[in-house]
Amino acid sequence: QSRLDKLVNTIASTMEADVCSIYIRRAGNELELYATKGLDLKAVHKTRLKIGVGLVGEIAELAKPLNLRDAPTHPKFVYRPETGEDPFHSFLGVPIHRGGHVLGVVVVQKREEREYSIEVQEALETIATLLTEVVASGQVIHLDEHVIETEVRPTRPYKQGGVPFADGLAFGHVVLHDAPVAITKVVAEDVDAELGRLSTGIDAMQKQIDALLSASDGSLVGESYDVLETYRMFARDSGWARRMEEAVQNGLTAEAAVRQVQSDTRARMMRQKDSFLRDRLHDLDDLANRLMRHLVGDVSPMDRPDFPEDAIILARNLGPAELLDYDTKRVRGVILEEGAANNHVVIVARALGLPMIGQATEIRDHVNEGDLAVIDGHQGDIHIRPAADVVEFYEDKLAMQKKRKAELEAHRDEPAITQDGHHIKLSMNAGLLVDLPNLDEVGADGIGLFRTELQFMISATMPRLKAQSHFYTQVLDAAGDRPGTFRTLDLGGDKILPYGLTRREDNPAMGLRAIRLALSRPSMLRYQLRALLKAAEGRNLNLMFPMVSEVDEFMEARSLLDSEMERRLKIGKGLPYKIRVGCMLEVPSLVWNIRTLLPHVDFVSVGSNDLMQFFFAADRGNPDLNNYYDFLSPSLLSFLKSIVMECHKRNVSLSLCGEAAGRPLEAMALIGLGFRNISLPPASIGAVKLMAQRLHVGELEKYMAGLFERSDHSVRMELKMFAENQGLPV
Repeated sequence: QSRLDKLVNTIASTMEADVCSIYIRRAGNELELYATKGLDLKAVHKTRLKIGVGLVGEIAELAKPLNLRDAPTHPKFVYRPETGEDPFHSFLGVPIHRGGHVLGVVVVQKREEREYSIEVQEALETIATLLTEVVASGQVIHLDEHVIETEVRPTRPYKQGGVPFADGLAFGHVVLHDAPVAITKVVAEDVDAELGRLSTGIDAMQKQIDALLSASDGSLVGESYDVLETYRMFARDSGWARRMEEAVQNGLTAEAAVRQVQSDTRARMMRQKDSFLRDRLHDLDDLANRLMRHLVGDVSPMDRPDFPEDAIILARNLGPAELLDYDTKRVRGVILEEGAANNHVVIVARALGLPMIGQATEIRDHVNEGDLAVIDGHQGDIHIRPAADVVEFYEDKLAMQKKRKAELEAHRDEPAITQDGHHIKLSMNAGLLVDLPNLDEVGADGIGLFRTELQFMISATMPRLKAQSHFYTQVLDAAGDRPGTFRTLDLGGDKILPYGLTRREDNPAMGLRAIRLALSRPSMLRYQLRALLKAAEGRNLNLMFPMVSEVDEFMEARSLLDSEMERRLKIGKGLPYKIRVGCMLEVPSLVWNIRTLLPHVDFVSVGSNDLMQFFFAADRGNPDLNNYYDFLSPSLLSFLKSIVMECHKRNVSLSLCGEAAGRPLEAMALIGLGFRNISLPPASIGAVKLMAQRLHVGELEKYMAGLFERSDHSVRMELKMFAENQGLPV
């Protein structure tokens, strides 16, 4: 307490204030007066305010400074007689916060009415940054169970549930993805030297990001590459750099300045109602942490000598590029504090066979770097520092998992033929060149979906014809004799190009995207079709158009393809040996016009991810709606059955691609509906193949006939019972 008293006295003297008070946040969302100079000392450790109550509570709730000429006239002012603050009018308070979490508030007051200048406010914010390090480190205030950070150095076993994003079981040691860099020095001794260090660090970080982009050989594409482009844009943001420079000029070291601006930005953005802005938080956090590592000379977590061979990556959020920054052979699983089940990083994790659990809120408060962790991607359970009996239980479970993996390996090269002779074609979804070796490793029958739009997000300018054609040639070479299906541009929505005209939309998932965007700017689509025709000269080419909502859209896109084929013949170039043109069924309106569509297509592919969100009118990227609907809903199954029947009547090839098909129980239901061609994540093919080989389709079809008219939310339990009775591994 004596050290705290010295602190408030020093601050009051430095700021020429009559009062300086420090409030610390405690459990129960209360702020307690921990030290004061100028108020009644009897109020220390007695005066408490709820978050949002009073001026101090307002600062903590909004994580923003409050500068008042006459505090008692403010509508949020709350008078506490025990403090004796009657004579004081002017008021300046700023939050003490780190990583978006408000730890407390520091306040200065004077008797006369006056508004503090911006220079004084910035000075107090600098002091608050110093206090952040003091509070968070426990140097002055003992952070016991009463304080918001309940476990600064947790040691006991801890269990927490999350949302299972990617199946699997993993043992390993925790690696904090954006582990806070320890700040050993907060106050700058030489401001010019610190400005130089900051400038050098920013320059080095920018060059690192440029190198990642220019050195990419195509293994980082799509969302992963787009994240790096976003980092490059943020890294060159002059406003961000200027705020850090101003913090250094106010007396902070370069590291402390980065931390202060990061905390300020996170605190503001966490309180934004705009979900698009909130979703950019992990981009900004990662950028700040990269810069911090450059400043202290610790650029890559993989370069650390103590990086484990069995890493469990723990992050607030993660982009695909950030996951691929790690040597995935040394990563066993991933835990996210935030995230949604359909984020692109989840798709990448599934493709890599990494268990992933998301929405493990505030788990970092209970974890130390290097802690042993067990994550169960089937149930969504996380065990930190598990007890011996828990370890033994999961070791047995892991042994069973390895045994099953060996069983899957033994059947890898066998076709998925059911007990009653139905051949189920199991293709894989792809979008990264690093996915392509999985064709052989998992025994896939081909590529059922290759997301071509991802290549358009790999640079600041539109890919040239030669680059596009070379990329598609690599995909066709990898597929060999196996079929590969290219999906044309599915841009727009959340897939924003770094070039071209874009505009914000209130509902981007249902806005100008995919085929709508392509037809509104036909030159981009024609250019891509030209590259595909060139790459597939003399070979088979399968391509399909996404997000078609009416037959006329498909016909217009098909006419562009016909024009490009005619052009190629006119200039004396060859065509693909055979071209099959298909359409994705993702918009319910097209299903009701399917009879008109089918005579014009060679095949149809159901895109289950988008179809489900439009069918149920529920945003698949919203984590609050993860359990709102079920793929095994009677209404959806009945809807899919109608598609199968129409395609079967007209002898049109039908497939389904989507994440749901990667779960054996859902795949079983699809086979029961009549699907014989399914495209799924590579890591899921083995399990689905094993299930299909043991399945008797005729018995399943009879069983499912009675499920379509039910009023239940889901028939998942009924299908599980069937699988158990038949001994199917689902």
